Amino acid sequence: MARKTVLVCDDCGKEVGDNKGATMRMTFTDARRGARQADLCDDCAGKMPGHAAARRGRRPKSATAAA
Repeated sequence: MARKTVLVCDDCGKEVGDNKGATMRMTFTDARRGARQADLCDDCAGKMPGHAAARRGRRPKSATAAA
């Protein structure tokens, strides 16, 4: 018997398709409170507050030559 994991959006309750959606992780500055995590569909993830974080690491050679 096969099992399938179904991912459901924590905000609206819709089913999230394969290779879709996002996971939002919230950490508190007070380490004693731990962290919280929410699975979101594409629509709900786009409405969440915040800004895009820069990717870590060195830029590829093609990007550094142009800049």
